[in-house]
Amino acid sequence: MTCSVQPSEKSPGGFDCDTEFVSGVSMTSDEIIERARKLTQASWIVLTGGEPLLQVDAEIIHALKVAGYNLALETNGTKPIPEGVDWVCVSPKIAEHAVIPNEADEVKYVRAYGQGIPQPVIAASHYYLSPAFDARETSKATLDWCVKLCLDNPVWRLSVQNHNLWNVR
Repeated sequence: MTCSVQPSEKSPGGFDCDTEFVSGVSMTSDEIIERARKLTQASWIVLTGGEPLLQVDAEIIHALKVAGYNLALETNGTKPIPEGVDWVCVSPKIAEHAVIPNEADEVKYVRAYGQGIPQPVIAASHYYLSPAFDARETSKATLDWCVKLCLDNPVWRLSVQNHNLWNVR
Protein backbone atom coordinates (compact mmCIF):
# COMPACT_ATOMS: atom_id res chain seq x y z
CA MET A 1 0.00 0.00 0.00
CA THR A 2 1.32 3.43 -0.89
CA CYS A 3 0.48 5.91 1.83
CA SER A 4 1.71 9.25 3.06
CA VAL A 5 0.64 11.35 6.00
CA GLN A 6 -1.18 13.93 3.87
CA PRO A 7 -4.92 14.15 4.67
CA SER A 8 -7.25 13.57 1.75
CA GLU A 9 -11.01 13.73 1.31
CA LYS A 10 -10.72 10.32 -0.38
CA SER A 11 -9.16 8.78 2.70
CA PRO A 12 -11.02 9.74 5.88
CA GLY A 13 -8.38 8.03 8.04
CA GLY A 14 -6.23 11.14 7.74
CA PHE A 15 -3.74 9.89 5.17
CA ASP A 16 -3.54 9.72 1.40
CA CYS A 17 -3.73 6.07 0.42
CA ASP A 18 -4.18 3.82 -2.64
CA THR A 19 -7.55 2.67 -1.29
CA GLU A 20 -10.26 5.00 -2.59
CA PHE A 21 -13.03 5.45 -0.01
CA VAL A 22 -15.37 7.93 -1.70
CA SER A 23 -17.25 5.92 -4.31
CA GLY A 24 -18.45 3.11 -2.06
CA VAL A 25 -22.14 2.23 -1.98
CA SER A 26 -23.98 0.58 0.92
CA MET A 27 -25.66 -2.63 -0.23
CA THR A 28 -27.67 -5.42 1.34
CA SER A 29 -26.52 -9.04 1.02
CA ASP A 30 -29.16 -9.62 -1.66
CA GLU A 31 -27.98 -6.57 -3.63
CA ILE A 32 -24.37 -7.77 -3.45
CA ILE A 33 -25.34 -11.21 -4.75
CA GLU A 34 -27.48 -9.69 -7.51
CA ARG A 35 -24.58 -7.43 -8.58
CA ALA A 36 -22.12 -10.34 -8.52
CA ARG A 37 -24.41 -12.42 -10.74
CA LYS A 38 -24.72 -9.56 -13.23
CA LEU A 39 -20.94 -9.06 -13.37
CA THR A 40 -19.70 -12.63 -13.65
CA GLN A 41 -20.55 -16.30 -13.75
CA ALA A 42 -17.50 -17.09 -11.62
CA SER A 43 -17.98 -19.41 -8.67
CA TRP A 44 -15.39 -17.65 -6.48
CA ILE A 45 -15.63 -14.25 -4.82
CA VAL A 46 -12.52 -12.62 -3.35
CA LEU A 47 -13.14 -10.42 -0.32
CA THR A 48 -10.33 -7.87 -0.38
CA GLY A 49 -9.51 -4.18 -0.45
CA GLY A 50 -8.32 -2.24 2.53
CA GLU A 51 -9.19 -4.61 5.37
CA PRO A 52 -12.30 -6.53 4.29
CA LEU A 53 -13.00 -7.88 7.78
CA LEU A 54 -14.02 -4.37 8.82
CA GLN A 55 -17.18 -4.96 6.72
CA VAL A 56 -17.47 -8.71 6.12
CA ASP A 57 -19.60 -10.45 8.72
CA ALA A 58 -21.34 -13.80 9.28
CA GLU A 59 -24.49 -12.57 7.47
CA ILE A 60 -22.78 -11.80 4.15
CA ILE A 61 -20.63 -14.94 4.33
CA HIS A 62 -23.74 -17.07 4.90
CA ALA A 63 -25.67 -15.33 2.10
CA LEU A 64 -22.81 -15.78 -0.39
CA LYS A 65 -22.38 -19.44 0.56
CA VAL A 66 -26.14 -20.10 0.19
CA ALA A 67 -25.95 -18.40 -3.22
CA GLY A 68 -23.35 -21.00 -4.21
CA TYR A 69 -20.14 -18.98 -4.05
CA ASN A 70 -16.75 -20.10 -2.81
CA LEU A 71 -15.09 -17.36 -0.78
CA ALA A 72 -11.48 -16.25 -0.70
CA LEU A 73 -10.32 -13.64 1.80
CA GLU A 74 -7.26 -11.38 1.60
CA THR A 75 -6.65 -9.87 5.03
CA ASN A 76 -3.88 -8.06 6.87
CA GLY A 77 -4.17 -10.32 9.91
CA THR A 78 -5.60 -7.82 12.38
CA LYS A 79 -8.97 -9.57 12.77
CA PRO A 80 -10.04 -13.18 13.46
CA ILE A 81 -10.98 -15.21 10.38
CA PRO A 82 -14.74 -15.87 10.30
CA GLU A 83 -16.24 -19.31 9.68
CA GLY A 84 -17.22 -20.19 6.12
CA VAL A 85 -14.27 -18.75 4.19
CA ASP A 86 -12.81 -21.32 1.76
CA TRP A 87 -9.35 -19.77 1.15
CA VAL A 88 -7.46 -17.34 3.38
CA CYS A 89 -4.51 -15.19 2.36
CA VAL A 90 -2.87 -13.14 5.12
CA SER A 91 -0.58 -10.30 4.13
CA PRO A 92 0.57 -8.81 7.45
CA LYS A 93 1.13 -5.07 7.66
CA ILE A 94 1.82 -5.26 11.40
CA ALA A 95 4.43 -6.79 13.68
CA GLU A 96 4.30 -10.59 13.86
CA HIS A 97 3.36 -10.62 17.57
CA ALA A 98 0.16 -8.70 16.68
CA VAL A 99 -1.01 -11.06 13.89
CA ILE A 100 -4.23 -12.75 15.02
CA PRO A 101 -4.73 -15.76 12.69
CA ASN A 102 -2.32 -18.62 13.36
CA GLU A 103 -3.01 -20.44 10.10
CA ALA A 104 -3.97 -19.60 6.53
CA ASP A 105 -3.82 -21.09 3.07
CA GLU A 106 -1.19 -18.56 2.05
CA VAL A 107 0.83 -15.69 3.45
CA LYS A 108 2.29 -12.82 1.43
CA TYR A 109 4.91 -10.32 2.49
CA VAL A 110 6.03 -7.24 0.61
CA ARG A 111 9.79 -6.82 0.72
CA ALA A 112 12.03 -3.89 -0.21
CA TYR A 113 15.70 -4.18 -1.06
CA GLY A 114 17.68 -5.34 1.96
CA GLN A 115 14.77 -6.62 4.04
CA GLY A 116 15.27 -10.16 5.29
CA ILE A 117 13.16 -13.24 4.89
CA PRO A 118 10.01 -13.05 7.05
CA GLN A 119 9.58 -15.27 10.10
CA PRO A 120 5.78 -15.64 10.05
CA VAL A 121 3.78 -16.82 13.05
CA ILE A 122 1.18 -18.11 10.60
CA ALA A 123 1.33 -21.72 9.44
CA ALA A 124 0.42 -21.82 5.74
CA SER A 125 0.52 -24.08 2.71
CA HIS A 126 1.96 -21.33 0.47
CA TYR A 127 4.47 -18.54 1.21
CA TYR A 128 4.98 -15.58 -1.15
CA LEU A 129 7.33 -12.60 -1.32
CA SER A 130 6.36 -9.58 -3.36
CA PRO A 131 8.79 -6.84 -4.39
CA ALA A 132 7.84 -3.45 -2.95
CA PHE A 133 6.60 -0.83 -5.37
CA ASP A 134 7.15 2.90 -5.12
CA ALA A 135 4.84 5.07 -7.22
CA ARG A 136 3.72 2.02 -9.26
CA GLU A 137 7.31 1.00 -10.05
CA THR A 138 9.71 -1.47 -8.51
CA SER A 139 13.45 -1.18 -8.84
CA LYS A 140 15.54 -3.88 -10.46
CA ALA A 141 17.51 -4.09 -7.21
CA THR A 142 14.35 -4.83 -5.21
CA LEU A 143 13.12 -7.39 -7.72
CA ASP A 144 16.54 -9.09 -7.82
CA TRP A 145 16.65 -9.06 -4.01
CA CYS A 146 13.27 -10.81 -3.74
CA VAL A 147 14.27 -13.37 -6.38
CA LYS A 148 17.45 -14.08 -4.39
CA LEU A 149 15.49 -14.48 -1.16
CA CYS A 150 13.22 -17.01 -2.86
CA LEU A 151 16.13 -18.91 -4.40
CA ASP A 152 17.93 -19.02 -1.03
CA ASN A 153 14.72 -20.02 0.81
CA PRO A 154 12.85 -22.51 -1.42
CA VAL A 155 9.66 -22.57 0.66
CA TRP A 156 9.08 -18.98 -0.56
CA ARG A 157 7.78 -18.10 -4.04
CA LEU A 158 7.80 -14.80 -5.90
CA SER A 159 4.50 -12.92 -6.29
CA VAL A 160 4.46 -9.72 -8.32
CA GLN A 161 1.73 -7.16 -7.71
CA ASN A 162 0.37 -7.11 -11.25
CA HIS A 163 -2.14 -4.36 -10.50
CA ASN A 164 0.85 -2.07 -9.93
CA LEU A 165 2.48 -3.13 -13.20
CA TRP A 166 -0.78 -2.55 -15.05
CA ASN A 167 -1.47 0.73 -13.17
CA VAL A 168 -4.85 -0.55 -11.94
CA ARG A 169 -6.13 0.66 -8.59
